[in-house]
Amino acid sequence: MDPVQTAVDLTRSAFLVAIKMALPLLVSGLLIGIIVSVLQAATSVQEQTLTFVPKILVVALTAYLMLPWMARLLIDFSKDSIERMPLFFGG
Repeated sequence: MDPVQTAVDLTRSAFLVAIKMALPLLVSGLLIGIIVSVLQAATSVQEQTLTFVPKILVVALTAYLMLPWMARLLIDFSKDSIERMPLFFGG
């Protein structure tokens, strides 16, 4: 495999890892935002901090719960990247 193809594969893998790590946090923030918005519309309460605080708490809880999986994903990516390093130099 040539160094250019290796770099392309590594970049693609990096983007996939970033998406996989961000997705649980983004989805949890989105879901709690929708739930709070529906509750605000149903009760006619339009307080801005009411949406901010639950999102922060849920995203922080999700990050805490997903941290072992995220760390394993990042460690695996790092090990794979280090193992591919000789391919950059034609080895």
